[in-house]
Amino acid sequence: MPTEDSLQSTAKHWQECTDVYDFLEQIRLRPGMWLPGGSLLHLQSILVGYRAALGVHSINEPFAFWPDDHFTQWLREHHGMSSSLGWAAEIERNTPDGSTPIEEFFRLLDDYRRHAALKPTPNTSKARFPGIEYMGNTFVTLFWRQRLLNQAVQRLGDRDFRVVRLAAGQWSTEQDMHRAFAAALHFPDYYGHNLDALNDCLGDVACYGPYDDTAEGTGLVLTFTDYDRFAAACPKVAQAALDIIANQARHAAVLQRRLICLVHSNDPDIQFDPVGAMHVMWNSDEWLNANRRG
Repeated sequence: MPTEDSLQSTAKHWQECTDVYDFLEQIRLRPGMWLPGGSLLHLQSILVGYRAALGVHSINEPFAFWPDDHFTQWLREHHGMSSSLGWAAEIERNTPDGSTPIEEFFRLLDDYRRHAALKPTPNTSKARFPGIEYMGNTFVTLFWRQRLLNQAVQRLGDRDFRVVRLAAGQWSTEQDMHRAFAAALHFPDYYGHNLDALNDCLGDVACYGPYDDTAEGTGLVLTFTDYDRFAAACPKVAQAALDIIANQARHAAVLQRRLICLVHSNDPDIQFDPVGAMHVMWNSDEWLNANRRG
């Protein structure tokens, strides 16, 4: 288990974090970005959101930071801290002179982990929950290099995801898109070939399973190639389609089902409005603008 003396941390995108301790290390590295004002109550709220996300995505990850969970019990047993207001308020109340609540939290966290009050499992979230790296934000992830897209598809296919490939560069009209969706996902004959019908039928597939007898596997992956060409031809429809996918993927996650969308663009600067109320992000290998050049 890493300790304060041995831990070698580097800044990375939050989607690359493997567990709550990895996530906390990112906050330790840049506390001003994550915790404006240095409030531990803000940190406690972030961790409550983290735990809620674990529940939504059915991830069985050790978590010690509920108000009366292992970390609070350890503080009570080893440091005499006991408060009905929770660990954040108690640490802020007992922060010694010359320190800050954030510094004191991470000092105590390192001490807690050294005592192995709760050892995280050696398996990462990615190993225990395949595809999580593409489900942490909008369920829609952008790719510039087709090589990286193909590698992602291969990894997901190896984990028994059903992959449906759609050549968006061949679509010049909204009807082209609807015909492709209907054929690829075996929509019923009554499919209306409009965005409302897409929302309904894709929701059925995402939340309840395919219309045909195709094996469901671990989950469904929709991949689009050359999506920038379709976005140039039909910008409003291209945006709306991603929004529908993101919303239905979130609905599916609540039902413990998995829908992932991987979008290839030849334009490294392409941007979309938020989908499912979240920004569309590039994959972790191309997250930095400099990594989508050359």
